Amino acid sequence: MIVDADGAILGRLASKIAKELLRGEDVIVINSEKIVVSGNPDAVFKRFFEKRERGDVFKGPFYPKYPDRILVRSVRGMLPYKKERGKKALKKLRAYVGNPENLKGEKISKTSDDLRCKFTNLEKICKKLGAKLG
Repeated sequence: MIVDADGAILGRLASKIAKELLRGEDVIVINSEKIVVSGNPDAVFKRFFEKRERGDVFKGPFYPKYPDRILVRSVRGMLPYKKERGKKALKKLRAYVGNPENLKGEKISKTSDDLRCKFTNLEKICKKLGAKLG
C-alpha cells in the first residue's frame, strides 16, 4: 500500500498506518514533510523541541528531527513494538521525504482541509529543530 501524506494529520495518519501494518500490509509513505500537526504552531514546536532535548546524548531517549523519522516514531508508539508482532509490523513501514520514485499514493485519512484550528506542517517544525531539508 502506498500512502500520500500530503496534508494528512499526523496522529490520524499514524493510527491508520499502524492498523494496516498489524494486518500484515507493507506500507510506503511519501511526502512525509507535508504532514500536518494541529494546534498552535508555537506550542507544537515547543513540544517537539522538549522531546528532542530530553534525556542524555549517549543514553537517550532519542527523538528524531527529520519528518520521515518523526512519522515512523509516531507509528511505533501505536504498535506493540517490544513484542515480536510489533517488531515485524514496524519493519514493513517505509517513509520518504518527497516522492523519490514518482510513486502514486492514495489518501487514507482526514486532511488539513477538515481542520478548523491552527496547524503547521512537519517541514517547518523540522527546519526549526535543525534538520537540513532540501
